[in-house]
Amino acid sequence: MHITDIHYKGNTRYLRHVVNRINVLKPDYVCFTGDIVENTKFLDVALSILSGINAPVYGCPGNHDYWSHAPFDRIADTFRATGGDWLVDGSTVLTNKGITFTGYTDWRKHTNSVPSAASNAGSTITICLTHYPNQIHQKPTNAFDLILAGHSHGGQIRLPFLGAPVLPFGVGEYDTGLFETPAGPLYVNPGIGTFFLPARLFCRPEITVIEL
Repeated sequence: MHITDIHYKGNTRYLRHVVNRINVLKPDYVCFTGDIVENTKFLDVALSILSGINAPVYGCPGNHDYWSHAPFDRIADTFRATGGDWLVDGSTVLTNKGITFTGYTDWRKHTNSVPSAASNAGSTITICLTHYPNQIHQKPTNAFDLILAGHSHGGQIRLPFLGAPVLPFGVGEYDTGLFETPAGPLYVNPGIGTFFLPARLFCRPEITVIEL
């Protein structure tokens, strides 16, 4: 299951509904691709609610997680308590499951080489978590079996036949949905929350269920 861009601002009832919906669907894993909060005063409550997810949660940070100076150690503790991990330019190999999760972060904050799970021995499925969709251009050909991204919000406001008039930086042509790319299949989730405008039009929030 893929969720992203929570942007929690105090709407406890809404986020609890999201978590309850996740638990009803009973995923094997939950993948999160960045932006828990915009202000760290909301972080403790957000993490408390997310800790109620009954599945391992694997995640990577987004731009607002950096900009808000969210303490990554506290986020990591919450994700690891679910059985998952908080991946900042690193990988977790589930040898007994044949799955590798790799988290790739904000390229402006990190200058190390592009992580790739494709070479991990024993992994039959390699999944990359990245916040910015257009970061796939920095990844090698056939690097991953699946790439999950967020950040775009699908534009939040979409017009029939025209799509999103405005998209954030770092999105490019990958606004929402599934794309075939040289690096591997890319799915861009339009997100759970909103940024700047507290509204959506023809762009519903989404919990994505993926079967592999």
